Formats: sequence, C-alpha cells, structure tokens
Amino acid sequence: MITGLVMDLVAIIVLAYGLYYRRHHRRDLLFAYVALNVGIFAVVSLLLVQRVDIAVGFGLFGVLSIIRLRSSEITQQEIAYYFVAIVLGLVNGIAGAWPLTALLLNGVLLGVMYLADHPGLLGRTRHQLVTLDVVHADPDLLRVDLESRLRARVLHCVVTQVDYVRDVTVVDVRYVVPNPRVGVR
Repeated sequence: MITGLVMDLVAIIVLAYGLYYRRHHRRDLLFAYVALNVGIFAVVSLLLVQRVDIAVGFGLFGVLSIIRLRSSEITQQEIAYYFVAIVLGLVNGIAGAWPLTALLLNGVLLGVMYLADHPGLLGRTRHQLVTLDVVHADPDLLRVDLESRLRARVLHCVVTQVDYVRDVTVVDVRYVVPNPRVGVR
C-alpha cells in the first residue's frame, strides 16, 4: 500500500500541479483534483484491505457518482482532468498487487493528458459565447461581424438566442486566433 500511495501522490502532483495548474491557473480545481484523487485512493485501499464485498464497493461508488460537481462553470477539459484524477486514485489504490502495471498506467495517463491538452496542439482554437448588440438576419453578415469583433477566423457559429425587443443576439462561436508569429521577422 505504501508503494501505491507514493505512486499516487507523485502522479496526482504531476497531473494537478505540473500539467493542469501550469496551463489553466485555476487554484480551486487544483485542490479538488488532489482531494478527489487521494480520497478515491484511500477508499479503494480500504476496500482491498478489509476484503469488503464487491457490492459495498459498487454502492460506495454509486453514492460518489450522485455528488454533483458544484463550482463555477467547468470545461470539458476540466472534466477530463477530474476523470484522470479518479482513475489515478483507482489504479494506484490497487497497485499493491501489480506495481509495475500501475506505474505503466500512470505514465500512459499522464502522457496522454500532457499531449492531448498541450497548447501547441490546438492552442489557437477558441470557444466563446458572444452577446451582440444587433440582430443579423443574414448568416453571412453575422459571420463577418463576429470575425471583425473577434479579430479571428470563425470556424462555426450557432445563434442560441435572439431578442428583437432589446436587439440582442447570443451566439456560440468557435474560432481560430491568428498566429502571432506570422508576419514577425
């Protein structure tokens, strides 16, 4: 169990501090990832030591699953970090039997998160909910207006709300920011 605990602490520190916090700078979620991971590790370790019936384990995780993540809006990326923090706790909680397998899985999980969330991969693609002070009847004019305001190329936009009384449009926009290196010598 000590080996699993050490591997788990190293893995969650790399995930939470080394990857997530350095890229996204949300201290509240950093704490949540670490606490959730260590809690899952403790529960799994206890279930293994006590040889509790598997139904009790499934019931416990059923209770954990109904707890809603209450915070300010979290992105799909942040949900992925939650999932990996849980999986690391599970993997390392049962690591006593197969420490090399757990170490390999830790490396795979952390490597995938490093690459999948790397800013160089899709770092210029953005998503934003934009409220405009005008209603556009023509989708092409809407796209031109958004590109002018965002100073970026719009990949996709969907009008989610139109208010003709207040003359307001809410648009869900996906766009690519220009490469700052282009044109720089």
